[in-house]
Amino acid sequence: MARFHPPPSLPPPPQALINEWLWHLHPPPSSHHQHHLSVSSHVETNETVVVPPIICSRDEGRSNGIFFGENPLTFTFPFLLFQFFVIVLLTRLFRFLLKPLKQPKFVSEIIAGILLGPSFLRHNAWFSSNVAVPGKAEHIMSNIGVMGFMFFLFVYGVKMDTSLIRKTGKKHMSIALISILVPSISAFSVALTMRHDMDKELAKITSIAGISMYLGLSSCPIIFIILKENNLLSSEVGRLAVSTGLIGDLVGLIIAIIFEAGKQGDTGALRALWFMISFVFFSFIFFGIIRRAMLWICDTTPEGHVVKSTYVTNIILGIFVASFLTDFVGLSIGAGALWLGLVIPAGPPLGTTMLERTETVMTEFFLPFSYLMIGYNTDVYAMISAGWSHVYPLFCMSLTAYAVKFLCTWLTTVYWQMPLRDGLPLSLILSLKGHVEIIMFMHWLDKRMIQPAGYTILVLMTLAATAILTPLIMLVYDPTKPYMVNKRRTIQHNPPDTDLVVVLSILDRESVNGILNLLELSAPTPASPMSISVLQLIELSGRTNPVFFDHAKQPVPPKYRFVQAINALTHFQSFKGFDSVKLSFFTAITSKQTMYQDICELALDKKATLIILSLHQGPVTHNLEGAIVPVGGSRTVISQILAQAPCSVGILVDRSENWSLISGHNSVAGSFGRSGLRVAVLFLGGADCREALVYADRMVASNGELYLTVVRFLAYNHEGETETEKKLDDGIMTWFWVKNERNDRVEYREVVVGDGEQTVGEIRMMNDESYDLWIVGRRQGMNPVILSGLSNWSENEDLGVIGDYVASVDFSKSASVLVIQQQILRG
Repeated sequence: MARFHPPPSLPPPPQALINEWLWHLHPPPSSHHQHHLSVSSHVETNETVVVPPIICSRDEGRSNGIFFGENPLTFTFPFLLFQFFVIVLLTRLFRFLLKPLKQPKFVSEIIAGILLGPSFLRHNAWFSSNVAVPGKAEHIMSNIGVMGFMFFLFVYGVKMDTSLIRKTGKKHMSIALISILVPSISAFSVALTMRHDMDKELAKITSIAGISMYLGLSSCPIIFIILKENNLLSSEVGRLAVSTGLIGDLVGLIIAIIFEAGKQGDTGALRALWFMISFVFFSFIFFGIIRRAMLWICDTTPEGHVVKSTYVTNIILGIFVASFLTDFVGLSIGAGALWLGLVIPAGPPLGTTMLERTETVMTEFFLPFSYLMIGYNTDVYAMISAGWSHVYPLFCMSLTAYAVKFLCTWLTTVYWQMPLRDGLPLSLILSLKGHVEIIMFMHWLDKRMIQPAGYTILVLMTLAATAILTPLIMLVYDPTKPYMVNKRRTIQHNPPDTDLVVVLSILDRESVNGILNLLELSAPTPASPMSISVLQLIELSGRTNPVFFDHAKQPVPPKYRFVQAINALTHFQSFKGFDSVKLSFFTAITSKQTMYQDICELALDKKATLIILSLHQGPVTHNLEGAIVPVGGSRTVISQILAQAPCSVGILVDRSENWSLISGHNSVAGSFGRSGLRVAVLFLGGADCREALVYADRMVASNGELYLTVVRFLAYNHEGETETEKKLDDGIMTWFWVKNERNDRVEYREVVVGDGEQTVGEIRMMNDESYDLWIVGRRQGMNPVILSGLSNWSENEDLGVIGDYVASVDFSKSASVLVIQQQILRG
């Protein structure tokens, strides 16, 4: 340690002066566990010699406990644990309270951080005296918070698919650029008129320009988070917002580089030159060398296998190394983490693996400290004491940027002839602010471009904007509205001798066999053809933006191809004939909560009559009680489709390993000659059962090897029947019987029951394991008397009471079940 020895001729400094230095540099400790040692040194000035102290401090990390008379909250480690516990608890509490108000999680996290800061609890005298901040605790907490933002930027970089920017059209590009440039220029213009009221550092042109541009940006992370929380990712507006946000992020990266170069140039042109040289050098390292290494890892990882843990560990360590190096040369500590994330290919195998290993740790451990850091730097009282004159320039700049951004974005959507119901929510979504903006605010605070009062007003305006705009988005935009069609799109109302348009949704590989079997039973012919759109659904992982591939229009990356299903369905088409079966293939990569939107939109676009979903029930897909447990969490998807579908829906509970038409055969075509399959229809009345009956009639009419049994259940003394439903049921049953009266392969009978127990008893008597497929209506319009007493039996509401019973393992271990719901008109 270097020491300065005062000249002998000068008298030592007075003790009062030393004490004053001690007070300013190191406030008095809050407890007895800190020990200070002062070593005198001196600083020469023109007038006198000032001797500041060099402080060596020892900060006890842990206490002996309250029974030794110590307050644990004045020690570093207990204080950090307490702060972590409280911030998590408050975040969960505010999340619970604000969720009914459609507030995003981001709002709850920021409010919790501010509540623990000097604006609230730390301003309270009792709290400050009993929960004192130890000397090193705040420093450690801030550093962990910075690490949280490092991981946040890394995770976002991994999710960001920059290739999507190259695919954007003129509409996306124009909306993105206009929504950025116009509000930025407006905020810059407003700032110039107030320049004389700004602090010296803020009044610099580079500072005004940097702040104005960032106020006009749209950051994709907060857009993605809020869209995902509100199940809007796969909606038309959601896709457009994410694509536009990605363009905004690219512009933001460019602005950040220019801004940092400009700030370096303020202190000398040579420093700006070295900054640009460092930027070019690190760009080459990251995107020229490290990127190739990441691609090599993806290429050497076998399909279906996880990335080696050695690679994953080295990449995680690389986050810290990259952040250190970029901070070392002045490129910002977050730049290294972000760039490292960007060079990792989005999606499986590497991108998905990295998110699985880092996202939970980032979200649940590091980010709470980041929100604490935000709250500790947000000081409402400092803003009040500074006065309106110090904060109103930033307030006016922010308000101008928000208002102009919303208005110009909406006018651009009008120019592109977007309907109001899409243009208005898009304008609100692109006006959202979140993590990236707050990271920049803290960066400006560190650069002393803004003071604590200015930082506080920016954080509060960001919080207010996101809190106000998010519920407005949900109020003005309903993603399910397009599915509300007035036209009948059902099998029953499908004109004769026309294509039966079907959307097949493949949620997992195990369902392909069952779907093929059902298509074979449906027996498409040139006189009764089927037009089939096959949609493979992949859960969004390792990327921010959902993607929809039309195989006929664009190539699908190998990691997203479902080759076996395509080959099997194509073979089925060639066997049946191209005039009998028309196939088209699609792939959707989206979150599980929004998969139903891709299915419904495809059904709407193709004017489908029927959506078919499959639940594979093998040895591992049912619990001990025999209830259906959908593969891949598909129950949520099915529930949403049943509620929103623009056409009829069929749910196939597949036991294809027991009656597969293709299992055990080397050739798909060679297996389609199997004969003697038996199908049973349980007709309990109502629209769903009428739809099931018409579909079964289509099967038996086209398939000469199929035997059909139809059992109609009637209530004793017609109890519980409604006149309208009774007439419709009688009409469809008369039509069916007249059409198949002379068909020896069709059997029809009626059963009279008094309650649900008798209904189940009659169905159980039919179960002699001779049926290969049971077809039932879901529940719409069924006579409640026939089902009385069965409500407690049902464990899967998606299948209805009877469908759930017939699909249970206790009922049958060999027969598959098709549950049909007729289209529900909602327009």
